Amino acid sequence: MKDRYLTVDQVAELLGTTARFPRRLIAERRITFVKVGRHVRIPESAVEAFIVANTLEPITRRGSRLKAVA
Repeated sequence: MKDRYLTVDQVAELLGTTARFPRRLIAERRITFVKVGRHVRIPESAVEAFIVANTLEPITRRGSRLKAVA
């Protein structure tokens, strides 16, 4: 196991949110997590994957109009 497993509080600190946000991600099954007994741990790679999947690139301007995405 090369992955670090983080607590909900550590993930919240990493994301700059309260602990409620990672708990909601877990409840909605939007992030991978592991239950160790009654403790919940989130692999660091899952946090990175969540960030990558939810990162949006800025819209670039060409001329005076925005280019529409079809």
